[in-house]
Amino acid sequence: MPDLAVGGQAVIEGVMMRSDDRIATAVRIPSGEIKVKTESFISLTKKHKILGFPVIRGAVSFIEMLFVGIKSLNFSADVAVAEIEKEEAAKKGEVYEERKKKSNALLLAGTVVFALALGVLIFFFLPLALSTWLKIEKDALAFNLVAGVIRVTFFLVYVWGISLISDFKRVFAYHGAEHKSIFAFESGAKLTPENVVNYPRRHPRCGTSFILIVAIFAIIIYSISDTIFSVVAGYPPELLTRFAIHFSLLPLVAGGSYELLKLSGKTRDSKITQLLISPGLWLQSITTKEPTYDQLEVAIVALETVMNITESELAVKRVPV
Repeated sequence: MPDLAVGGQAVIEGVMMRSDDRIATAVRIPSGEIKVKTESFISLTKKHKILGFPVIRGAVSFIEMLFVGIKSLNFSADVAVAEIEKEEAAKKGEVYEERKKKSNALLLAGTVVFALALGVLIFFFLPLALSTWLKIEKDALAFNLVAGVIRVTFFLVYVWGISLISDFKRVFAYHGAEHKSIFAFESGAKLTPENVVNYPRRHPRCGTSFILIVAIFAIIIYSISDTIFSVVAGYPPELLTRFAIHFSLLPLVAGGSYELLKLSGKTRDSKITQLLISPGLWLQSITTKEPTYDQLEVAIVALETVMNITESELAVKRVPV
């Protein structure tokens, strides 16, 4: 099965899809129509040759997708708020006037910075602090293995916790719709809900798998860096020193993990690859749910839009934004 250059993300009542040159976000509104926002997007890895080198492109892509993902979530939230305001206006017998929202780059950047800071605190610094408290810092491998286990445990508890919230169950269903539609597209099948529903909802290139790959790759890289520091300095790094070293190596960890994720997508039929990606696919049993036909339609609209497919069999009304 070919591994095509398309990926996506679930948003509020919709799906965002990204190709090599554009982004499309499709959101279902209560009337049954699907609002679609399309914008061109060329990665910095394509614009600047040096940023396209292996590992470097992974770190750049990680930051880009963070911004793109949050921006798409903001769009879907704006659509949801607008629909609520319309309903309230209708109940009051008032005429709803849509307020044009200007994109606030500073607010978006602030949201990304806050999300990164919170993630670093919970999934990065806290595991190091707890591992230091256990007094095992002299053994680099054991220390990073324990820190890695704590980090993964935090992530699993977080994912499991939000999976119990009803609103997130719908988001996870759209996540499943995204995967199924991409699988169908990669297989060359017609993009209809009746066809797409038969494909798997767990995809080897999913960002969920990426998180686990990062955790495992981090154990290896940080064990090596801590060992080198101990040999050079003659003593193991203290908490803040270790944090500084590990944080500075985060682009290497993210970039290397990205390359492994891309490789897993290209070699998905290999027995070895299937074994290595099995933990990530297992985790997707939590982060993806079986979608309804209506949710599959939204994912298909996003995919057809981003891939510029004009011959659609879907009898749904698309409202461009």
